[in-house]
Amino acid sequence: MSLITLGTMAFDAIETPFGKVDKIIGGSATYVAYAASNFIKPVQQISIVGNDFPQEEMDALTARGIELDGVEIVPDQKSFFWSGKYHTDMNSRDTLVTDLNVLADFKPVVPDSYQGAEFLMLGNLMPSLQMSVINQLKTRPKLIVLDTMNFWMDIALDDLKAVLKKVDVLMVNDGEARQLSGEYSLVKAANKILNMGPKFLIIKKGEHGALLFNENHVFFAPALPLEDVFDPTGAGDTFAGGFIGYLAKTKDISFDNMKTAIIVGSAMASFCVEKFGPSRLKEISKEDIDERIQQFVQLVNFDIDLI
Repeated sequence: MSLITLGTMAFDAIETPFGKVDKIIGGSATYVAYAASNFIKPVQQISIVGNDFPQEEMDALTARGIELDGVEIVPDQKSFFWSGKYHTDMNSRDTLVTDLNVLADFKPVVPDSYQGAEFLMLGNLMPSLQMSVINQLKTRPKLIVLDTMNFWMDIALDDLKAVLKKVDVLMVNDGEARQLSGEYSLVKAANKILNMGPKFLIIKKGEHGALLFNENHVFFAPALPLEDVFDPTGAGDTFAGGFIGYLAKTKDISFDNMKTAIIVGSAMASFCVEKFGPSRLKEISKEDIDERIQQFVQLVNFDIDLI
């Protein structure tokens, strides 16, 4: 059982009301891999980095059972760099700098050793690159999960709609669901998006939890109330990694098991925001994860006597 993840490996500069870091490891594939590797090994990474990406960070990933055969290293260029500043409410941010660097010419290649993977996580990237990875796989995975954002809806909507026909699960936030569907009601938006191809839709609502839609079924998972949120960067990718990592571990892609996977993903995301970058994800143990998931269970568990 293996999981392929496509996404960025990058450097971030982040400023929040709680502080700032000028350069820290980031990227969607990095967060997905750190989260998913708690549940499934190997995680088979497809990404691209420059000559400035630290070897110790590569070693830290491989030590967790993350295979890097699909990570291209470009010797004469720099890695993707993003800089952003979060507003006081931590739900909105301003992008200050986006340097594509090696990402500008990225053409993902699926190594032969990755063929036969049963789970595929397509991180937030250009839809044509996501489609390229799907097309390179000789056997369709058991489950394909796609993450995307409003930027691709603005500049590559036709490509995105083509990919949506190929995937099983789409992850977007509430604003992106409304933009993609043209509907304000999230229920109406979900119905329209499910008609575009995916069997399941996850709408992330940040500190207000997440919704899972499938045909006539809806499930809502709350977010864990946290005293301190230091850095929301990568929380969505960490959620995705926990979600697909748990599904890959249990080998069960039913709606009921996805409900549990959403709780697991939410638990992983709640760790991510506690420190800058993926720092907290590097520290946590299985016991920490089990305890955090139990907190979610207690949050939503109640008995009621009907009158």
